[in-house]
Amino acid sequence: MKKFFTTLSNIWKIEDLRVRITNTLLFLLIYRVGSYIVLPGVNPATLVNQQGKEGIAGLLNMFAGGSFSRASIFALGVMPYISASIVVQLLGIAVPYFAKLQKEGESGRNKLNQWTRYLTIGITALQAIGYLKSQIDPKTQMEIAEPFFTVLNVFVLTAGTMFIMWLGEKITDKGIGNGISLIIMVGIIAALPAAFYSEFVSRNASAGGLVAFIVEIVALIGVVMFTILIVQGTRKIAVQYAKRIVGNKQYGGVRQYIPLKVNAAGVMPIIFAQALMFIPATIASVFPKIASNGILMSLSNYTSWGHNLLFAILIIVFTYFYTAITINPNQMAEDMKKNGGFIPGIKPGRSTAEFIDGVISKITLPGSIFLAIIAIIPAFASLVGVSSAFARFFGGTSLIILVGVVLDTLQQIESHLLMRHYDGLMKTGRIKGRTAIPAGGTGQPVI
Repeated sequence: MKKFFTTLSNIWKIEDLRVRITNTLLFLLIYRVGSYIVLPGVNPATLVNQQGKEGIAGLLNMFAGGSFSRASIFALGVMPYISASIVVQLLGIAVPYFAKLQKEGESGRNKLNQWTRYLTIGITALQAIGYLKSQIDPKTQMEIAEPFFTVLNVFVLTAGTMFIMWLGEKITDKGIGNGISLIIMVGIIAALPAAFYSEFVSRNASAGGLVAFIVEIVALIGVVMFTILIVQGTRKIAVQYAKRIVGNKQYGGVRQYIPLKVNAAGVMPIIFAQALMFIPATIASVFPKIASNGILMSLSNYTSWGHNLLFAILIIVFTYFYTAITINPNQMAEDMKKNGGFIPGIKPGRSTAEFIDGVISKITLPGSIFLAIIAIIPAFASLVGVSSAFARFFGGTSLIILVGVVLDTLQQIESHLLMRHYDGLMKTGRIKGRTAIPAGGTGQPVI
């Protein structure tokens, strides 16, 4: 406990880290305040019984931090931006122009970001129309008549999503952690206390309910521990560096390792897959005549077999896709060769790249499958009697995002502490005399 408070004190002593954490908290506070600002022309008193809290609507409400059910200016959250990011990245594979931009470095990324913003505006406008038609009863409109009500609120919802996107970029730039992921995490955490209380009350009201509630808590802790193992699991590849004599000092000559994560893609596959799973519900809301389609209804129900099967497949596909664009075996092999490093028993260069690529392919398959299993656990929890609101924290998108974002943010704080020679929050860095090499492939030891 003493070490914990000492670490907190060290965090506060580092000015840059202190400013970044303060900026992050302020930006997140702005987001939470905005989530309570209701759309113009909507009567907040009539919203409680009108907003869907089950199925896809409930998931949207959770990701938006409750803004969806409150008809807030941030009701659509960041999901349109994530959907646009998915489309742009897929275009980078299918369209030569976008593939060229991906290879142009910083200028290319800026152009891709601009395309993503434009596409976000279009997707948000379409989703805003569907949201207003399906979630806002015309009787809740106060003194604003159609069609001005729809036009005004489509503009407001679009502006709200763009503002959240801007907040996310500012958190990434001026704060700590990934801004978009932190915004999603804060929205999920906001729903956690109410879900715990609701489940406790409902279980306590039934015979033997308290025991069932304790069992649920134990099961939740077990799922959290399993999720942490998947997120933190690594496959270490030994690397040997040749000895070099510079002046009176000897460099290299020790065995180090490359830690390849079992889930190198992090939380992005689950976010991307979830964003695509919102499409059937969006189509049903924009085009009510085809909402009765059996397949569409099945895909819109998050407890159905069709929804969970497609969800799991998308997660596996996006895990491979995002791992492929995140880790470059050729670059890693080239960097090792330049720094005099080699994998014992493997020739430097192309053979090393093929070996690393083979290892990544082998560990990504079980990692993606376990990720998919965690993602669909809430559906099975609902089938055994756990309430819908509480079941979402038994796994799925919410738990993976919470664990992934928290660990990623802690690791960034850790790096700030280690750079200034303070003790870190977690046990990282040197292990039994060895030094970790980042999986990005710089080839330089992390001290």
